[in-house]
Amino acid sequence: MIIIRCLVLFFINLIPFFNEAQTIIPKGEIRGPFPFKSKIYPGTKRDYWIYVPHKYDTAKPACLMVVQDGLSRAKGWNLPTVLDSLIEEKKVPSIIGVFVDHGTVPAHDKAFYPRYNRSLEYDAMGDRYSRFLLEELLPEISLSYNISSDPNDRSIAGASSGAICAFNVAWERPDQFRRVLSTIGTYVGLRGADEFATLIRKTEQKPLRIFLQDGSKDLNIYAGDWWMANHNMLSALSWAGYEVDHAWGDGGHDSEHTKTILADALVWLWKDYPTPIQTRRSLTTNRTNLFPDNEHWTEVPLKNIHADNIAVNNKGEVFISGSSSIFKLGNQGGLTEQLKLKGKASAIAFHHDGRLCISDIQQHKIMVLKQNGKVDKLINNVDANFLSISVKGIYFTDTAKEQIGFYSFSNETIRYTSVPFMPAGLAISAEQTFLNVGMSNHLFGYSFKITDKGDLDFGQPYIHYHVPYGQNSTAAAGMTVDAENRLYTATNLGIQISDQLGRVNVIVNKPGGGVTDVKLGGADLDVLYSTCDGKLFYRKINAKGVLPGLPPVKPTRPGL
Repeated sequence: MIIIRCLVLFFINLIPFFNEAQTIIPKGEIRGPFPFKSKIYPGTKRDYWIYVPHKYDTAKPACLMVVQDGLSRAKGWNLPTVLDSLIEEKKVPSIIGVFVDHGTVPAHDKAFYPRYNRSLEYDAMGDRYSRFLLEELLPEISLSYNISSDPNDRSIAGASSGAICAFNVAWERPDQFRRVLSTIGTYVGLRGADEFATLIRKTEQKPLRIFLQDGSKDLNIYAGDWWMANHNMLSALSWAGYEVDHAWGDGGHDSEHTKTILADALVWLWKDYPTPIQTRRSLTTNRTNLFPDNEHWTEVPLKNIHADNIAVNNKGEVFISGSSSIFKLGNQGGLTEQLKLKGKASAIAFHHDGRLCISDIQQHKIMVLKQNGKVDKLINNVDANFLSISVKGIYFTDTAKEQIGFYSFSNETIRYTSVPFMPAGLAISAEQTFLNVGMSNHLFGYSFKITDKGDLDFGQPYIHYHVPYGQNSTAAAGMTVDAENRLYTATNLGIQISDQLGRVNVIVNKPGGGVTDVKLGGADLDVLYSTCDGKLFYRKINAKGVLPGLPPVKPTRPGL
């Protein structure tokens, strides 16, 4: 009996071991380190590692998770083990992890420290690091691994400076990454990331899902307060309508809290997969009532025509300049050539009597296209890059000579106003008492008072634009105003819409690359047209344009 009892106890004690064996999670494989050299960050060396899930199927594109600070960060979060479990339990899809270090530039002697590129690469805004990933690192990895190119299948993560780096990559390239894990994020004034909260509030929403983590004992130094900065990010993202979640704790600048919430954070980031992440609110909510829901940029097919500038006549009909030709946009989107120039059209604008004024930059003249199709010379020996026309005359910018010209209809003379920068786009205010001028090589746009005779007076830097990281000018181009005196300016950051006080309220995402012109047209002047990289786009808005050749419009009093 004693022997039997002992055997029973022995097998009873083995039961937990059998249960544990049944619940063993298959482990993924970590491969690397692999050395990598970058041309985008010249002279740098770095290592990266690849996490390959146990059930990785080479025939099926896998999802992606990029983690800054390499394998040390991934292990510090216990990320490989967490991914093993979540993938096995099917709480997240099959994910390939790319754990990449920041770059270093070796010193000439191994006895000295290298140049550490961590802050340069991670803390900086702009598109440089995203280009490093998308143009250099990921193409190399994709030669060996089947990684999905769908932005809905891609996530990016980081801690501290790596967190702002992760958010910045998705912010710059939502067409490539849409899921962001940010822990103890450095959204402070080291290299400009403290501006993110403001840009989030002003910029048209992007299709992103963001998880934030931080602790009340995080850093508080010369560059800012991490705890408050992360709260500010949450406030901005929530106000702007983003899909955002967070985990606040009482920890410091470390990974201890992250390890406890990592699994839940990843499950939330990948919830409802493969349902695509999309924008959740238009610009109508909390921002301005300018853009109706579900109204986005639509491209007008132009075939082989390169669109540069836009003009709108009194009927709201849209005309574009395309190199040496002028085209009219039809109701069904087709283009009809109206005029073939000997030179090159640099600007077009309508006179109040229906004539189209055209600047031929190669022929150094401004001509008019009559409604009967005939062309008359109007002004000779001028270089006009942009035009805006009032009942008093024609304003034009001579960008190279840093001056604004005014051709008076009453006495047919030209008077110039010198400016301290290179003037570009022009837009007369709704009530026709001020002229807005974009400066292509400056941070600010200018405002001039228009005198009774049409001259310009009291010019001052008035419109406060935002500029891309690392750039010192807006590259301002075409402009237009609406009946509420809001100014729409084509800039290198997008179409920036400022109020009567010169404050940018909204930054509309660019429909493509470089924006060259923007105008309000259509039968009710409520369609926003934009030229971008030679293409023409439009979208409906809740505003009405004004035409400077018609009687002035008195807008409502601006809120001070």
